[in-house]
Amino acid sequence: MGITCLAVYCAKNIVRTRVGRAFIAIRDNDLAAEVMGVNLWVYKLTAFFLGCVFAGVSGSLLVHYYSFASTDHFPFMNSVWYLGMLIAGGMGSIAGSIFGVIALKLLDELVTYVGPFLSAVIAPQAAASIGLIMRGLVIMLFLIFEPRGLAHRWELIKSYYRRWPFSH
Repeated sequence: MGITCLAVYCAKNIVRTRVGRAFIAIRDNDLAAEVMGVNLWVYKLTAFFLGCVFAGVSGSLLVHYYSFASTDHFPFMNSVWYLGMLIAGGMGSIAGSIFGVIALKLLDELVTYVGPFLSAVIAPQAAASIGLIMRGLVIMLFLIFEPRGLAHRWELIKSYYRRWPFSH
């Protein structure tokens, strides 16, 4: 948890620097960023390097947790699941990635808890795959109805309560 807090702190501070502003400009429109003088090659390489640093630290923590490294610990569906967390939380924000992880892990725990009770009502095969169905359904619903994710919804709620008595 300490390393997670440190990583979030570093990521939030990277966004506030010149490099972070260049990353945001490239994300929004790389041609306009290049016209404004941002060296695309350097900043894209820097973004790739920083992403690899965060992935390497998280991978080393996972290997430390399992006490050995194996390719079986990194299936393809985990990558899809992580992308779903980013979609649900909100791409492009640090808080969104945290919200997405919390929301989809809670959904996963809920499905794990409710699954055995559903096997009595519906077919056991359908109850066994209800977790995958719910994950896919949540990702599709977020892509259709809330493409900016939970972080955007959180910002709307915060701004509403910030101006609450005077909504205009």
